[in-house]
Amino acid sequence: MVDEWLPPVGVELDSERLYRENRALFHYDAAAPLDIREVGTERSEGVDAIDLTYTSPKGGRVPATLFVPDGDGPFAGLVFMHGLPSDRTEISEYATTFARLETVVITIDAPFARPENAGREPLVLTEQDREEQIQLIVDLRRAIDVLVSRPEVDPERMAYVGASYGGAMGGLLAGVETRLQAYVLQVGDGGLVTHQTGPEDHNSPFYTDLSANSRQTWLEAMWPIEPIHYVGHASPAALLFQNGTMDELVPPADALRYQEAGSEPKTMLWYEAGHGISSAAADDTVAWLQEHGVLGQHQASTGP
Repeated sequence: MVDEWLPPVGVELDSERLYRENRALFHYDAAAPLDIREVGTERSEGVDAIDLTYTSPKGGRVPATLFVPDGDGPFAGLVFMHGLPSDRTEISEYATTFARLETVVITIDAPFARPENAGREPLVLTEQDREEQIQLIVDLRRAIDVLVSRPEVDPERMAYVGASYGGAMGGLLAGVETRLQAYVLQVGDGGLVTHQTGPEDHNSPFYTDLSANSRQTWLEAMWPIEPIHYVGHASPAALLFQNGTMDELVPPADALRYQEAGSEPKTMLWYEAGHGISSAAADDTVAWLQEHGVLGQHQASTGP
């Protein structure tokens, strides 16, 4: 157990109430057209990487890439989410590797990484962060719709894999989405508020440089949608937490609080590593997804 983390002054630590009162923020019209538009395809060793866009219920179009292996399936479906600051290209190689394990993988750009937002900071510490975090979760839910629309994807074998920021946002998605069987949350913490204000984080200068009023406005906007309030509602989906004992970006105490907040069934794996956990973690991910019936038992590791 770790000591209970107290949130900043002015916000309450009442995860159940916050979850109950705010989960509807992530609802959307699932019957609305996706309007998928393919942009181009690249082929690499039996995998087609299909760049596309689809309509976001919160406005604009979501840039995405589908990684589709040869064959008719049925294949598992995986949603991969990148870190911050970054975009979906950061995880293209990883997604391609999993596609070769007979899975269809979709990656998307977070709202801050869209082409129309090129050159701006991914985190602005205003209420815009709240709008974009809500949009990201809705866009991820629509990414699941894209997977389900593919005839070669088995809707009973779908999972999420996210690292760093993606690992945190996966906990939020897990609390509002019911179609995925498993979530792999790599080097994640409880969310952006936790990341900016935790005692182990030494307070981000971007946060401490704000005026008192601006800090309070941001906290009140972000705290109700902090992933740590939602990850406890993932069940019956299984959770895999993977963290590094020497991680300076997500200190172990932050990671432990996030892990402890997660619902059962869950698995917590630690690596003697920093924020970039070892290649052994990828093999553990494959084995865990096999154990939970997402990947077939015949599928090999992600190693060379």
